[in-house]
Amino acid sequence: MCAELDKHVERFRTRKLESPYPYVWLDGTFVKVRENGRVVSQALVIAIAVTISGEREVLGLDVGPSESGAFWLSFLRDLTARGLNGVKLVISDAHGGLKAAISSVLQGASWQRCRVHFMRDALGLVPKSAQHMVAATIRTVFAQPDAAAARDQWRRVADTFRARYGRLAEMLDAAEADVLAYAKFLPAHWHQVWSNNPLEMASSQLTICA
Repeated sequence: MCAELDKHVERFRTRKLESPYPYVWLDGTFVKVRENGRVVSQALVIAIAVTISGEREVLGLDVGPSESGAFWLSFLRDLTARGLNGVKLVISDAHGGLKAAISSVLQGASWQRCRVHFMRDALGLVPKSAQHMVAATIRTVFAQPDAAAARDQWRRVADTFRARYGRLAEMLDAAEADVLAYAKFLPAHWHQVWSNNPLEMASSQLTICA
């Protein structure tokens, strides 16, 4: 049964990609797999995109020994060889190897730092007792109605934390352009493109304007 399923999975993983894909989400996790009679941890990476007609599509997935830059580079090159095109924005976490691979393979696409991953990193810089307040304050940025207001609020939030949580303020200063990259795109799409988290991507369809 597994051998038969493998054939279907391989056909899916190697199919041609034909539609332009303006938004692409990339993420990875670690799973336990059986290899040579042993159970080991390996990286599972996945790419999800939205077509020009607004439908979500799993572009591909792969399993490798680690979530390294070389693995991501190979994965993205395979996607482009299969026909991935028209990418305007890539959404992922700030993994250094992944960012380098995106820059190398998907030239011309903007990069959006996933706000969920960013929030986890930010909260790691403050005491647990302050995390709820800090998270609520940062989230006020994403409630802003336009790009200018979001940038202004981001800087106000950074200044609010500067005296008490200097490292957090510095992180906010450095990450502004990456976390707010979504603001250059259609406001109707913001809730879908500012994160690669499945809960943030709850909507199944986007209306894309070419």
